[in-house]
Amino acid sequence: MTRLAMFLAVSLALGTPAAAGDWRPLVTPAEAAELMAADAVVIDIRSVKDYAQGHLETAVNVPYHAWRGPEDNPGELIDDAKVTALLQEAGVEPSIPVIVTNDGRDSLDFGSVARVYWTLKSAGVEQVAILNGGLAAWTRDGRALSKAEWSNFPSDFEFALAPDWTIDRAGVERVLDGAEDAILIDARPEDFFTGKIKHELAAWAGTLAGALNLDHDTLFTAPGVLNADPAAIRARAEAAGWTPGRTVVSFCNTGHWAATNWFALSEIAGIENVKLYPESMVGYTRAQRVSAGG
Repeated sequence: MTRLAMFLAVSLALGTPAAAGDWRPLVTPAEAAELMAADAVVIDIRSVKDYAQGHLETAVNVPYHAWRGPEDNPGELIDDAKVTALLQEAGVEPSIPVIVTNDGRDSLDFGSVARVYWTLKSAGVEQVAILNGGLAAWTRDGRALSKAEWSNFPSDFEFALAPDWTIDRAGVERVLDGAEDAILIDARPEDFFTGKIKHELAAWAGTLAGALNLDHDTLFTAPGVLNADPAAIRARAEAAGWTPGRTVVSFCNTGHWAATNWFALSEIAGIENVKLYPESMVGYTRAQRVSAGG
């Protein structure tokens, strides 16, 4: 029996979301345990040191920094060759569900699993889920951790990032110039949005012209636990000035907090045409400085 056939057989028996055709991108510990029993791939994106202290039993370790760009522009996309290498080593195949997890400490921590989720979806993985609340929620639920290193049989699939949920700097500039219509939504706290403070790697403070501010931290019901109610997420977006029917561009400093907003708006609220600007303000301002001869 193939791994996919095994997953489908077990998920049918358990009545998991995959069997019911009702996949949920945000899962509880109980739902994650059912998916693990059905042979889903689990990716723990914490550091090697933290992973060694305890993790979900079948989780492979692919630290978050491996999914990110260079130190001077951490939001920059990794190329298809690196995506393929990471996913092949983790045993990921497009048709096998994947659960992404980390500590679940706070909203900042959630941004990392959201960014990895976005990468996996863009790479063509058909069913991806985040363990809401991470290991903190798992252990609060009375579930055990393992300290044994886990590895999966490598896959041989060649992955490529699709552009469906991405906008690059050229696309952002077209929006700013009025050549394309989109709502720009800044996921950062107010002090970043108003320019009182800036990321240390950004060339200048402030936000993109005409942007709305939807602080990612307002989308959580508890530290590290994202609001799973689509209506509540839509209400928060509407309060920030979002209106239906237009493309949404989510950005922040380095595509981390913005990944949370992208996930909440696209995957939880079901809003169509939500795109992530991966490099965000760090990449944008540094590119502007170079083009200006600075």
